[in-house]
Amino acid sequence: MNVRIEETWRSRLQPEFDSPYFAKLAEFVRSAYKAGTVYPPGSKIFEAFNLTPFDAVKVVIIGQDPYHGPNQAHGLCFSVQPGIQTPPSLVNIYHELETEYGVSFANRNGDLRHWARQGVLLLNATLTVAAGQAGSHQGKGWEQFTDAAIRLLAEERRNLVFLLWGSFAQRKGAFIDRSRHLVLQAPHPSPLSAFRGFFGCNHFRLCNDYLAAHGQTPIQW
Repeated sequence: MNVRIEETWRSRLQPEFDSPYFAKLAEFVRSAYKAGTVYPPGSKIFEAFNLTPFDAVKVVIIGQDPYHGPNQAHGLCFSVQPGIQTPPSLVNIYHELETEYGVSFANRNGDLRHWARQGVLLLNATLTVAAGQAGSHQGKGWEQFTDAAIRLLAEERRNLVFLLWGSFAQRKGAFIDRSRHLVLQAPHPSPLSAFRGFFGCNHFRLCNDYLAAHGQTPIQW
């Protein structure tokens, strides 16, 4: 299994890699990949970090679990590989973008790597999942690892934008200093909750306004 993580992240997260909990997590993950189908591919487990180095992060979007269907997950929350049908939550994200910017996203695929390369860290709380079994790798240590990554950003960087959609993401980002960063909260964009306040949240414009006000290039969503 070819697993790698970008150097600026690796150096900061080394204490996690050296910890007893991560040794247990790594053994669990290796065994899971050997025993059956696990998503994303091993080389994409740390793709969010690889595409968005620590000092390049401008925006953090927190998801919960990788997609567990064939050929969907590639290491970025809400994103799917090119050619795969756009998932319902991302359809709703695009709908909100259309409302905010007045442009059509009808022909946009579900691959969000262009966001990641502009500084949007698309981080799931759990970085692996068994095929067809949502949440199957929760509670194994990934949450502690991704909490550490978020804490590093919150404490070492300034003027980041955290987009916390849904109660899970909001709990995970509860500790972030609101005087140091912009934290925007809304219901999850899934079809079950998007009409409760995700639609109309205006998060993408608010995010870009904040970045521009702090001397950073806005995201080309």
